[in-house]
Amino acid sequence: MGEPQDRSPSDRDRPAVRGKGRLYAGWATDHRFCERPDELRPVAAVRSGERYDHSGSPTGNLDVVSDEIRMLPDRYHGAIEHWRQHNFPDYPRLAEVWTKFFPKDEAFCLCAKVAGDIPAEIEIGDDIGKPKALEPKELAPEAAQHLLSQIRAQASTEFGSIQQHQMTLFRAQEPQDQAWALRVMAEELRHGYQMVHLLTSSDWSPVTETKPEDMVEEILSMQTGSHVLAAFNLEFDSFLDNVVFAAFIDRVGKYQLTMQKISAYKPYASSMPPMLREEAFHLAAGVIPLRRWVEHAARGDGYIDMPAIQKAVHKWFGRGLEMFGDERGGQTNVKFGLKDLNNRDAQDQYIQECTKMLDDLNVRYVRARFPDRTRDEADAIFARVAAGETVDGLTRADLLRLPDRRFFRRRGEFAFQTVGTHGETFTDVEKYITHVLTSLPEAYRASIDVKHWADLQRAVVAGTTPLKEAMASMPRLARQAGGCPCGKSVRWVID
Repeated sequence: MGEPQDRSPSDRDRPAVRGKGRLYAGWATDHRFCERPDELRPVAAVRSGERYDHSGSPTGNLDVVSDEIRMLPDRYHGAIEHWRQHNFPDYPRLAEVWTKFFPKDEAFCLCAKVAGDIPAEIEIGDDIGKPKALEPKELAPEAAQHLLSQIRAQASTEFGSIQQHQMTLFRAQEPQDQAWALRVMAEELRHGYQMVHLLTSSDWSPVTETKPEDMVEEILSMQTGSHVLAAFNLEFDSFLDNVVFAAFIDRVGKYQLTMQKISAYKPYASSMPPMLREEAFHLAAGVIPLRRWVEHAARGDGYIDMPAIQKAVHKWFGRGLEMFGDERGGQTNVKFGLKDLNNRDAQDQYIQECTKMLDDLNVRYVRARFPDRTRDEADAIFARVAAGETVDGLTRADLLRLPDRRFFRRRGEFAFQTVGTHGETFTDVEKYITHVLTSLPEAYRASIDVKHWADLQRAVVAGTTPLKEAMASMPRLARQAGGCPCGKSVRWVID
């Protein structure tokens, strides 16, 4: 088998390798985890060829995968390991619980995975049918700029979510939930590794004057509060955030990866299928605990009630919508063949999917609340309550629902509109702020993020702050010295 055509010259200098030799730092006692070689032996497109079997984990996939494994040069691999030690100190814990919770899953590998069988021709846009680009210079300059922004933003989200999950990881009530969160974090680390591979394995000099090492340092220097997207700048206040984040924000990630799977830049398109397989687990790590919690809430023997879940939905849903970009945009990415949906179409599909997810949770809640009813009878009760009836004391307010897409928005077409959770419009800004505050989790209400939003909301309504300026403003963590992730001297500043 010849060398894959989508490998850049710098990639060819470091051939595909089969794991053999010393273990990665932190995994030295567990044979199930991928090994990093001491010596690099050139082999022809090494593939894993193992069955991706999630028996024992929530997704239950049985897809046969054949991904080529690639490693970063030592300096970049070492930089990610250094970042991991300081931002994901519980990473070694996953090795201790892997065989218990994921006994039939293939070994975790901190590496880049490149899928085979990716179409060689552009699949959408103005250049449909032409060969996909193998190097950034083969793209139109504007398309290459859009692509680079996508990769850097994607990298920021991967590392950012780890920092968020780490905050409340050990507040999980169940060992399984904690193990699943650990796995999500490890796979996000691999996704970040994948993006660094894309940034360092090709020549981006025609697109940017920033050197690869500087791009990597910038990404690894980000902390919660300084990431590209707002959803990754919110702190987790409890393990409820870990779970709802996985159900809603990782679902946006699934959409982005799916849209980018057709990318006109073949190395990027080839990175998507392995990430999508892992993203399926991340969604399940959110939905399955939620199913368990709503059933306990219905029986009255749980610790997390429906109002708490509803308020967490209010916290995250708007930030998830904003991850798609402005509702009026995204057509340029379709034109360049970088995505197959514009922002509004993708967002509409996401809303429909989230609605179905909450309907599923509500049905489970109703069935558990009326255990003496048959499934058909319980489902009929749900339909009546969803339509506005009260049945045996159960009302629509007892069930979960998505807020209006315009509620608590800070970016996009509906930014800073005074629209409530059910679509009602407020003319008094103070009443609107009170409405939003009562709809959010108590711990989040006490954050600087919410105060900053409220101040901006008042200023936009009063006309003292232009909407465009408000949309670009957010509290962030500014590093006071150096770019090393070890540097913990940070403070909140307002842009």
